[in-house]
Amino acid sequence: MLTVAYLANRYPEAVEPYVKEEIEELRRRGIPVVSGSVARTSGEQDGSETSDVVLRPVSFIALLRALWLCIARCDRIRDLIARILLGGDEGPIRRLKALIHTVWGACYAARLEGRSVEHIHVHHGFSASWIAMVAARLLGVDFSMTLHGSDVLLHRAYLDAKLKNCSFCLTVSEYNRHFILAQYPNVDRGKVLVARLGADVPERDIPHSRVPSKCAEPFRIVTVGRLHKVKDHAFLIRACARLQGKGVNFCCEIAGEGPERRRLQALIRKNGLERQVGLLGHTRSEKIDLLYRRADLVVLTSRSEGIPLVLMEAMARGTLVLAPAITGIPELVIAGKTGFLYKPGSIDDFLEQLLSIRSADFAQTSRNQMQEFSDLQFSAEKLNCVRRAARIHVSQNFNKKKSLESFAEVFQRLVTPQVKDRPNESFVLQQI
Repeated sequence: MLTVAYLANRYPEAVEPYVKEEIEELRRRGIPVVSGSVARTSGEQDGSETSDVVLRPVSFIALLRALWLCIARCDRIRDLIARILLGGDEGPIRRLKALIHTVWGACYAARLEGRSVEHIHVHHGFSASWIAMVAARLLGVDFSMTLHGSDVLLHRAYLDAKLKNCSFCLTVSEYNRHFILAQYPNVDRGKVLVARLGADVPERDIPHSRVPSKCAEPFRIVTVGRLHKVKDHAFLIRACARLQGKGVNFCCEIAGEGPERRRLQALIRKNGLERQVGLLGHTRSEKIDLLYRRADLVVLTSRSEGIPLVLMEAMARGTLVLAPAITGIPELVIAGKTGFLYKPGSIDDFLEQLLSIRSADFAQTSRNQMQEFSDLQFSAEKLNCVRRAARIHVSQNFNKKKSLESFAEVFQRLVTPQVKDRPNESFVLQQI
């Protein structure tokens, strides 16, 4: 039976549930999987599962084994070392990091020896992908990878070498695939494939209409995501300051943790938004589900994305979404049909869309209000149509169950060795 090693930057990671789900799907199909993590997780994960192999911190014994492996099998990674030292336009610090990651790749190979691994798959194109590639070379097996968003669009160090050496590359959107093929025209087009992620779709439709008693409550805005610069939560806080200046009754809940927390807290205080904007920190999945259901609008303000699970999850629950028209997001959020898009970086357009949605949502409460808002860009009925269409779109095209089945089928087809005819084999005997 084929044994696969599956490596992630951190595993298990609550904000990357798809890694665990893909591993579980492969195991469900009888494929032995050795889970791997470059670094230990923070301990805030759901459940008690741990990775089979954790590379960091590296012990002295493991380091000696890795260095010996590099020396004994140097011919297998000679071209990768040459690429680090002589090729590309990376700076000296990036090249030094790549050399360190090469050693970690050797450590990973040493940890996998004796486990009968025949293929290595890695999620994300960051440092883990170089580590997996080096380990595969040293073990004499193939490797493949899944690319998302920032690892394709922002941080592409050595991606040319990774694409050249992988047996196949999965990516989460058509946008990413076209981008990869345009940036790296020498890559075999047939080995870059789209493998969408998906969300759970509740069996029953969940109504999201406001009732008169709810009109006195603030318009509830929710966003979910790691507090990182690329997610640009500062954009959302500045937009909230503008809403406050317009006298809008609203509240904004930001679920997630990360290195930008202090900066965002300072920005909230600077704009006097302590009552309107809350940083919820690390939030468990049950609470996030409740946030989606209570939200009037789920927003995303990222500068770069693949196709975010946050939007899929909200849409599957019938919650309206507003996101920037970037990368693969328009494949999920079809403007005016399954959600709403704003011009990237434009607070004015973001607010115009948000206020139109809010006004139409409040206008559902009485016929008098419907008359008052009859000339709005979005009508209440249109919002309900968008909610229904979004749920159907996710169910049909971004359904977790279907996506996992598709991933496993493609993975098995590409990884399982193809049987080749032997020169003197009898076709008739093969059929018997």
